[in-house]
Amino acid sequence: MQDQHYDVVVIGTGAGGGTLAHRLAPTGKRILILERGDYLPRERDNWDSSAVFVRGKYLAPELWYDRHGKTFPPEVNYYVGGNTKFYGAALFRLRPEDFGELRHHDGLSPAWPLRYEDFEPYYTQAEHLYLVHGRHGEDPTEGPAGAQYAYPPVQHEPRIQQLSDDLEKQGLHPFHLPIGVNLTQDEHGRATRSSVCIRCDRVDGFPCLMGAKADAQVICVDPALEHDNVTMVTGAHVRRLETDSGGRTVTDVVAELADGSVVRFHGDIVVVACGAVNSAALLLRSANDRHPDGLANSSDVVGRHYMRHNNLALMAVSREPNDTRFQKTLAMNDWYLGADDWEYPLGGIQMLGKSDAEQVRGEAPRWAGHASPDMPFEVLAHHAVDFWLCGEDLPQPDNRVTLDGEGHIHLTLDETNNIAGVTRLRHKLQGMLGQLGMHKHHLLPHSIYLHKGMPIGATAHQAGTVRFGTDPASSALDLHCKAHDLDNLYVVDTSFFPSIGAVNPSLTAIANALRVGDHIAERLGAAVD
Repeated sequence: MQDQHYDVVVIGTGAGGGTLAHRLAPTGKRILILERGDYLPRERDNWDSSAVFVRGKYLAPELWYDRHGKTFPPEVNYYVGGNTKFYGAALFRLRPEDFGELRHHDGLSPAWPLRYEDFEPYYTQAEHLYLVHGRHGEDPTEGPAGAQYAYPPVQHEPRIQQLSDDLEKQGLHPFHLPIGVNLTQDEHGRATRSSVCIRCDRVDGFPCLMGAKADAQVICVDPALEHDNVTMVTGAHVRRLETDSGGRTVTDVVAELADGSVVRFHGDIVVVACGAVNSAALLLRSANDRHPDGLANSSDVVGRHYMRHNNLALMAVSREPNDTRFQKTLAMNDWYLGADDWEYPLGGIQMLGKSDAEQVRGEAPRWAGHASPDMPFEVLAHHAVDFWLCGEDLPQPDNRVTLDGEGHIHLTLDETNNIAGVTRLRHKLQGMLGQLGMHKHHLLPHSIYLHKGMPIGATAHQAGTVRFGTDPASSALDLHCKAHDLDNLYVVDTSFFPSIGAVNPSLTAIANALRVGDHIAERLGAAVD
């Protein structure tokens, strides 16, 4: 196996790596996919709240270190499909303004070297590939779309439809959340839960037992492997990349297999897509005489500018029961770029998956003194309406990934960076509860979605550690996401982001992987469908 040579070696199978492999599969070029984990087992615990959220059964069994040297469990999953096995499949485009410079309360969100128009055709392709259900034109903050979504929006269930109506009465603009799921349509062309996927309420943070969530494994990796020219090795933890004596070409991908053996793989092109933290760590671990600070790091930006969103998961308590099964159908961006009483961006609001009694019970110690003492867990869960508030983090150079002498990952993060906007967003929502059919004083922090209230451990939206740009002195990658310092090394996960906006980053990673895939295919003299 280690003696074989490939045209392309792709490290990672998530939104970036899995999509890129899918894009290149029809070219006929020899492609090797390396995945650190294995296929996620299909089992009853896939849909068990206690297993997934309370016990964290599927989180990677590893610890990282914060800036004080204390360990924490990161929110990462090493399976075929990467973190998309557990994402909520909310697939938003960045706003056009996100590609330009934006002034925030705590500083500047930098402009991208490409514009929204450069990504727009790939956004459309990504939405169609990942089965996104939605309706362009409902959200007044979104940019122009070259084509409508291929699938209609998932219809609101009665309690969420009432919420949408009540928001509109406040002069706001709720819209159907764009979500990647494999659903059926009724006789009127409306998206409904599939008769096969009987637990579509288990999309947000859960792996899908029925394969109905549009994750990278289902949508991209498995179809890519149907091509004879594509091979995947699971249980392959890539330890380092080695270069030729001149330092311009990656020659060896050195991986440790599940049985402890170490093998070397070779490719004309090597693509890193391990997630923003692990991709930076791999490049740093690969330091050599020609690259003493790590590969692609002559600019000293690798590992720097780490971002994750300033997120708040909150649970309101509806006066009326909330019988919704599929709650993740509504979003609102009215204050995304600012408000009448605040000149800076606040962020966006979207629905979370519906809380159940196990999740509520897991939150009980944090909610002591705030929740109604006469309301049992089951009743409280029955009345729960769950919100996700997302604000932009800013790319600070000292928010960074580093390695210690033993190769352990250290993550330095200022957890107070630019939180004023999302704090105001919470106050906006809190102030409307009475008009939205909710108890006014019950907006409870739902930290179980953020893994027990550890902000640094909530790494699901990680980005920015190997940024792209036109200047090799201030960026690691060029506009095609190829390393400035090497001729055959690319990075295609969210590491390349110069800023993160305030929407889920997955669709932008997918669109970029399609864009870079076209470039790599052209470089190899191949064609993609």
